[in-house]
Amino acid sequence: MAGVVLLLTTACSGGEKDAGVTVGEKGDASVPQVTINPGDGNTKAAPESGVVVTAAGGTLEQVSVTLKGKPVSGEMAADKASWRSRTLRPGAKYQVTAVAKSPKGKSTTVNATFATAKAANTLQIVDITPSSNEKVGVGMPIQVVFNRAVADKKAVEKALEVKSTKPATGAWFWMNDTTVIFRTKNGEYWQPNQQVAFRAKLAGVKSGKQTYGVSDFTRRFRIGDSHIVHVSTKTHKAVVMKNGKKVRSWPISAGRGGRVVNGVDTFLTTSGIHLTMGKENPAIMTSEWMGVDPKDKKNGGYKEEIPFAVRISNSGEYVHAMAGTVWAQGRQNVSHGCVNSPPSQARWFYNFSYRGDPVIITGSKRKLDWNNGWSYYEMPWSRWVKGSALDRTVTTG
Repeated sequence: MAGVVLLLTTACSGGEKDAGVTVGEKGDASVPQVTINPGDGNTKAAPESGVVVTAAGGTLEQVSVTLKGKPVSGEMAADKASWRSRTLRPGAKYQVTAVAKSPKGKSTTVNATFATAKAANTLQIVDITPSSNEKVGVGMPIQVVFNRAVADKKAVEKALEVKSTKPATGAWFWMNDTTVIFRTKNGEYWQPNQQVAFRAKLAGVKSGKQTYGVSDFTRRFRIGDSHIVHVSTKTHKAVVMKNGKKVRSWPISAGRGGRVVNGVDTFLTTSGIHLTMGKENPAIMTSEWMGVDPKDKKNGGYKEEIPFAVRISNSGEYVHAMAGTVWAQGRQNVSHGCVNSPPSQARWFYNFSYRGDPVIITGSKRKLDWNNGWSYYEMPWSRWVKGSALDRTVTTG
């Protein structure tokens, strides 16, 4: 479909449907020529191509693209010879107005109207973490889940933006065809006490065959104080730092070990950078996760209601209250892998913590897997960046 081409010194609109239009005297070099793609009357414009306006024999003074009266964002070239919009919403009707001026002061105004093709399949965000306006910890990842597999991950990732009040370096990582995760660089958590905004400019992005995003998505959240928790399974101690200063410590009892399955001692607490994932009061803990009937006491069966439990992995690890092991806390490891704490200290941490607080555990020979919960900082940074479809880092400032 040809664009709309006009040579004119007064306002006008395109002429015949599905054809370029030239108006004015072709030989007059003093009159600027303006071209709009897609052209006037185009009913099958590709949403991913956007709108392109170019000027010859002059510069663009103004370009306006609207959808139902609302402006569509775009970018003017440095030489003002062209302007390009973002991707367009499928199945929508757009209006375009462009004004160009020649060096001799003659102007051309062009108007065009066109419609975009409809999407046979739609791409949407069905889940995102963190929650809207949630106050989170400095290690909090942004986790985005789509309603269908994304074939063109580069196109979709280009549409994802992360902005923060205080700059950070991070990168996206595709866990699979439907889930992509953003986290900051190893050793460089979010700076505390700031605002973060995630925006997915998905409208018009082609993610697969006849598949488009049909709307944008925005999620804002807050980074709270810096909470860094250090736990040693050797010294049997937990230390909490708030904004770089020690505010609390207490004795703990970690995983005792002794249950090896496929070469892994599942009763050991994992060493590595955990992130707090959620809170349960109480948490129901049973031996079913290891295939043992809770009633089978001879083989270690159990079922307990545990108060003030803060989850730190997907393998059943929590920082929680345990009055029954106070005798061992600070002395020896007797748990099934959790960080047992005195009830008063566990209550304090339960109320104090945000989701996304780093809990750094050392001293255990069982290492934390990078995908055991939100333990993404366990993956080397270079490998994480390679998981980006664009193979690049992102600056959020």
